[in-house]
Amino acid sequence: MFFKWLKQYMPRSLYGRAALILVLPVVLLQLVVSFGLIQRHFEGVTNQMTRAASREVNLVLESVAHRHEAPEVLEAILEGLDMQLSFPDRIDGNNERIWYDFSGRILTRVFVEQVPEIQVVQLGDSRRVRLFAQTATELVEIEFDRNRVSASNSHQLFVNMVFFGFLLTVVAYIYLRNQLRPITKLAVASEAFGRGRIIRYSPGGATEVRAAGNAFLDMRARIERQIEQRTLMLSGVSHDLRTPLTRFKLGLSLLEDEEREPLERDVEEMQRMLDAFLSFARSDSEGEASDVDPVEMVTQIVSDCARGGQQVTLVEATGDGQMPLRLVAMRRAIENLIGNAVRYGEKAEVSVTLTEKSLRIRVEDDGPGIAAENREEALKPFARLEPARNQNKGLGVGLGLSIAADVARAHGGVLRLGESASLGGLRADIVLAR
Repeated sequence: MFFKWLKQYMPRSLYGRAALILVLPVVLLQLVVSFGLIQRHFEGVTNQMTRAASREVNLVLESVAHRHEAPEVLEAILEGLDMQLSFPDRIDGNNERIWYDFSGRILTRVFVEQVPEIQVVQLGDSRRVRLFAQTATELVEIEFDRNRVSASNSHQLFVNMVFFGFLLTVVAYIYLRNQLRPITKLAVASEAFGRGRIIRYSPGGATEVRAAGNAFLDMRARIERQIEQRTLMLSGVSHDLRTPLTRFKLGLSLLEDEEREPLERDVEEMQRMLDAFLSFARSDSEGEASDVDPVEMVTQIVSDCARGGQQVTLVEATGDGQMPLRLVAMRRAIENLIGNAVRYGEKAEVSVTLTEKSLRIRVEDDGPGIAAENREEALKPFARLEPARNQNKGLGVGLGLSIAADVARAHGGVLRLGESASLGGLRADIVLAR
């Protein structure tokens, strides 16, 4: 619960999370090493160098006290120590240092401890050190180079650490990317298969990734065999039953009209059921996906259905572009939805909306609709909801919605049922992600 708020800032992709796992420890390691280096190494070096400089400052102050007796000694000491000496009337300012000057804190502390006469230590200029000391008789200002009390090349270690840290991070990321590439290919192949497309895929990468890839290939092959076997089985059944049905029709033609007509209707119903079974079997395995303009496709389907005598109109068509669809299967699904709509209602309205992220094909009717608690059942094969649908409009075999749902799933989408806001009947939406 404590880290729940952090999830919204974390990367979503596997690459991003792997890079975060890789980079975060490197950055934290550099920060810890940097802090330890400043705290231990440079603090010790600065402390030692400042103590040495403090002894030199003490020597200068002692020489200042006797400069009237031996002025040449003071000049020699200042020249040898490369220090500048002056005698101001007052102290100009207080202790100061730049905010990022961590070693300046150590300099100030050590000078004050080792040289009691020092009143102010000014480090405003990162290249010079100014000390104000009050002797027994006068105020003294001593100035010298900052390199004498601080490590002069401390930045080189940081530069090397950052450079090689970045270089090794890039190398590690390239290696990590090569290790994650087979997982990405497996995800792409799985998503494509879920949308009804089969793309070339060969397992690679680590042993576990290869095992997952081989398992996916085996699963895909089994599913393809099952679909093919189902299609062949129902095709064979349909083919075998067509011959006796034809004989039935020939035999019925010899009967009287009163006896023949009911039996012919039964034979035609059996023929229609066989065609529906075969259509349902082909819905998952019919054709490869190709780039199709959905708006143009739906417009053509509605036009064909209207010419066939169905009361259907296209009320909205927005968006442009193409997306991979199995045209025959998608056409069958939409025609089934329109057929159901005009069978159980008086008219149907169709709309299609294509956006950058999704495709939505909506079919609405003015029929009795389907109750919310029965909609999931209505999507199952051979489901017939007599209380909810008007059976006087024509009998079905319960496969229209099932075929549409299977086609939507084969494209990686879903078929949603609801209540039409404009017509009051059933609303069926095929929603596909682009």
